[in-house]
Amino acid sequence: SQVGEASWYSFAPGSGLTAAHPWLPFGTVVTVTNLENGKTVQVVINDRGPFGGRIIDPSNEAFARIAPLSQGVAQVRLSW
Repeated sequence: SQVGEASWYSFAPGSGLTAAHPWLPFGTVVTVTNLENGKTVQVVINDRGPFGGRIIDPSNEAFARIAPLSQGVAQVRLSW
């Protein structure tokens, strides 16, 4: 597992519940848990990034399931 910050991005390749991660293999299914409210979403890694501090960038659709898009950044735990 991994704990850190997540932020959404609107230019995610493909559609649906996907995310960018710096090193997990493409196709890995990751459970993203918002540590503030306990909400979870499962995403599939299909892109590289983020770089510079955050640990994952879910698509806007995926992020919206765990926090309001207006929040921008959430503290999360990843498990795979």
